[in-house]
Amino acid sequence: MAVLSGQMVKMSCEAHEHPLVNYQWFKMNKEVPHGNTSEIVFNPVQVQDSGHYICRINNDHSFDFSDWVQLDVQESNLTCHGIPDNKLHIHTQPQAQRLLLSDRLVLECTAIGKPLPCYQWYRNGLALKDETNRMFRVSSVSFEHQGIYHCKVTNGKETEESISVEVVILEELISDGLAIAELGDEELFATDKVALLIGNMSYKHHTQLKAPMVDVYELTNHLRQLDFKVVALLDLTELEMRNAVDEFLLLLDKGVYGLLYYAGHGYENDGNSFMVPIDAPKPYRSSNCLCVQSILKLMQEKETGLNVFLLDMCRKRNQYDDTILIPESLKVTANIVFGYATCQGAEAFEIQHSDIANGIFMKFLKKRLLEEKKITVLLDQVAEDMGRCQLTKGMQALEIRSSLSAKRALTDPIRQSACSPTSLARNLQWAKAHELPESMCIEFDCGVKITLGFAAEFSNVMIIYTRITEKPSEITQCTASITDFPLALYVEPKDTNKCTPEETGSFLVSKDLPKHCLYTRISSLQTLKENMILTVYLTYTYQGIDDPLDERKTIDVGKPLISKLDIHSGIRNFCAQTCPLPHSLCNSPEYAGAGSHQAFTSSRYTPPHAHLNVYPQQWRQYTQLESYQQSMNWRASNSMNSPDSQSRFLSESIKSKNVPEESTDEYCNLGPSL
Repeated sequence: MAVLSGQMVKMSCEAHEHPLVNYQWFKMNKEVPHGNTSEIVFNPVQVQDSGHYICRINNDHSFDFSDWVQLDVQESNLTCHGIPDNKLHIHTQPQAQRLLLSDRLVLECTAIGKPLPCYQWYRNGLALKDETNRMFRVSSVSFEHQGIYHCKVTNGKETEESISVEVVILEELISDGLAIAELGDEELFATDKVALLIGNMSYKHHTQLKAPMVDVYELTNHLRQLDFKVVALLDLTELEMRNAVDEFLLLLDKGVYGLLYYAGHGYENDGNSFMVPIDAPKPYRSSNCLCVQSILKLMQEKETGLNVFLLDMCRKRNQYDDTILIPESLKVTANIVFGYATCQGAEAFEIQHSDIANGIFMKFLKKRLLEEKKITVLLDQVAEDMGRCQLTKGMQALEIRSSLSAKRALTDPIRQSACSPTSLARNLQWAKAHELPESMCIEFDCGVKITLGFAAEFSNVMIIYTRITEKPSEITQCTASITDFPLALYVEPKDTNKCTPEETGSFLVSKDLPKHCLYTRISSLQTLKENMILTVYLTYTYQGIDDPLDERKTIDVGKPLISKLDIHSGIRNFCAQTCPLPHSLCNSPEYAGAGSHQAFTSSRYTPPHAHLNVYPQQWRQYTQLESYQQSMNWRASNSMNSPDSQSRFLSESIKSKNVPEESTDEYCNLGPSL
């Protein structure tokens, strides 16, 4: 039988001559949970319930099997009321299409009913040989595929015919050297949606930022509502960024929508945008950074359906990078969209209010991201919204660069083959990077039981919480904490086992965590090289005894979240992958001698902990705006300041071997150049 998701489905099997028998239902060769009665009910039925079912009947002497039953469940977001039970009914009708030569043709006709419907497609009234599936596909159309199509559906008892639709094949018309084609509206879809979000804040040698953590968190939540598989990472070194991009590329495939968001320090030279890792030296050059255009070229090789880059960073020129790039030509794919937080040669701002900071770009983007509009139209409206912001008027304006021809939107539906090997591999890889340890119940010799729970704030940031769930009545006081963290994580003991998530620096997920626990925030999980081994330390006091007692238990929580992918590990041939252009480490002039040593060792730094409320005073420069009572920082390094400060750094650099110095004694009208 074929049904829609959300309906109620009942399958029954009865033994008439032997009433005292046992039943067991199977889906293929696996037992159906709780399927030990004469009937099984799915209410509501889900797409994952599709499959072949059989019932085994047995008593003490013999057994027998029923006939196989195939259940086909079609996805539906519509109400199922008013659809007659078991009656043959065409649910999805084919749609007329206007295509160019070599385009892909897909017609769909979906029916429900009992018994299972059979399909036959027709063109111009003639049955098409071997076209007996609900989907009719042609990978590359020619003029012979033009015509009137319809589908006949039968289940042995009834017959239904779909509506007839016209498929028109157009040839490009050449006029004044321009290709002109008439194309009708067609439903666009993605084979999957994947996003990599990177927020760099805790820079070792440059001004620290505040907003990327909140921006990445909010964008993650919005993209998940649009069915994106999201990998969200904070504070990555150069090596970790390159390896994270490699993992991102593994998730891409033909027709997949790929989105890369970056918030942090950056610069742009000669049209090439560079993302700055947290361990970049001072001054940094292209060999220390990641080039966005290099990543785009690799995404194109995956034949993605849409490539979106949202870059929330400064785009001033890096005067210390004199590398002349000769980039390889990009393919003409008509599916590229760049959304820059600011114009070429300008800074991008972040704005802080209370303990929460937002980039100006994200402040306006998040309000429109869920709208069902072509992505370029959506970004145009974000640009208009930003243009009305008095705070940054004349200093920051969204810039959009696009080659997108089709009306593709982030809200487009996902259609993929249920058993596609590439789809399965993609899902497995994504799930692997988001696997949390299971909650644990730990019992101590004294009778105290505690629960150890885990929550993900980002793909490389985890919250651990402990709660005492049971204690003997003779114990008057007890406390459970976690200690002995892996050295690779550089966890400060004073920042662990706090009474509220906010005390750990986690302002974003506190409302989703259980109350009355002790909380510890573990960041930079990508640096974890081995399983995370922790000690649960219990102190308790018996009634009438003043001296406290203690017990310890060692637990292994495995490698949580992104740590399973080992993106901290050595060079993964990233010269040939994420940076094939001349500015890569392999091709950089600095790769020989001392320059090589500096560029290579910079990727070894471990990022410091990114707590929202910790900003060393020597890095902070801001002016309170009387009208807004907020502080604003610029997302650029001190090696790329306003013209006055640039000339100051340039003159100083002659005296100090071309290395700019940090300054905390100058202010501008709105805020400093960072």
